[in-house]
Amino acid sequence: MAKSPETEHPQKAIGWAARDNTGTFSPFHFSRRETGADDVTIKILFCGICHSDLHCARNEWGVTNYPIVPGHEIVGTVTKVGNNVSKFKEGDKVGVGVLVASCQKCESCQQGLENYCPNMILTYNSIDRDGTKTYGGYSDLIVVDQHYVLRFPDNMPLDAGAPLLCAGITVYSPMKYYGMTEPGKHLGVAGLGGLGHVAVKIGKAFGLKVTVISTSPKKESEAISKLGADAFLVSSDPAKVKAAMGTMDYIIDTVSAVHSLAPLLGLLKVNGKLVTVGLPEKPLEVPIFALVGARRLVGGSNVGGMKETQEMLDFCAKHNIAADIELVRMDQINTAMERLAKSDVKYRFVIDVGNSKLQ
Repeated sequence: MAKSPETEHPQKAIGWAARDNTGTFSPFHFSRRETGADDVTIKILFCGICHSDLHCARNEWGVTNYPIVPGHEIVGTVTKVGNNVSKFKEGDKVGVGVLVASCQKCESCQQGLENYCPNMILTYNSIDRDGTKTYGGYSDLIVVDQHYVLRFPDNMPLDAGAPLLCAGITVYSPMKYYGMTEPGKHLGVAGLGGLGHVAVKIGKAFGLKVTVISTSPKKESEAISKLGADAFLVSSDPAKVKAAMGTMDYIIDTVSAVHSLAPLLGLLKVNGKLVTVGLPEKPLEVPIFALVGARRLVGGSNVGGMKETQEMLDFCAKHNIAADIELVRMDQINTAMERLAKSDVKYRFVIDVGNSKLQ
């Protein structure tokens, strides 16, 4: 007979879980494995709320295995390390992102691209090597193999730095891979949410001219004055869109709702690159003539490997980049999720786990 989540491992844990596709969260008692030889046990202090958490809590992608404890933007303090752990010690400030294991043998893993390993184990809603379910950062503690733990830079704020573990690497990795970092080039950022606002900051740190592309005119002032964008394009204004046609070298599309790619492709120059990192629940159409007629490229990207994620954290610390956040307690998750579904947050909710009553 299978053990319950509360008894399958020796370390008692508590988090907040969704138990069905209403996505309603409530306290959930479960357990974590004992600290193994290569493991790091972390007391969780903060955890960002990613749009993926909302999709998974409501089973909008059709892959949720309830009960689910989301959270893959985890920051905390090391409380215990295994005998083989040399990278971390008790008291260190660390982070855990989207994955907690991979095969370490495949071509992707050998190249430091653990995020593309076919046997990657996600931080939550995945099956771990021992056959038990993984539970994420909406909880008090987590045990992770040292290879998948990230050192948090000393000058990085723990709360505002947490979203970089997903939102930050999700935009940093494609910008590096697709060569979207040449100073003076023109970057369009479609969507000004959790991903988009970080993309603006990272783009400016690379020396790019950055234009925010949004359906919401009311975001213009903040995009330019607070986030540092150079320009703002209202995508619902046909005249302004027409004037901007063929002016951008790259576009990073962070929009998570179903939308048309044709207007974005039209904004690109010859040889322009459109990289999509938002995850709409239905397929998007790609207008082939818009690609062929100007040798444009459409690509995708999914977070980053461990080495690159550490590189991103260090880059952001060097350039004083962190997310703009709104702190919430654990018992405010349901309200936060409702607001996130309406894009009513600037720009990322972060759960103050360390100061929350979890019961």
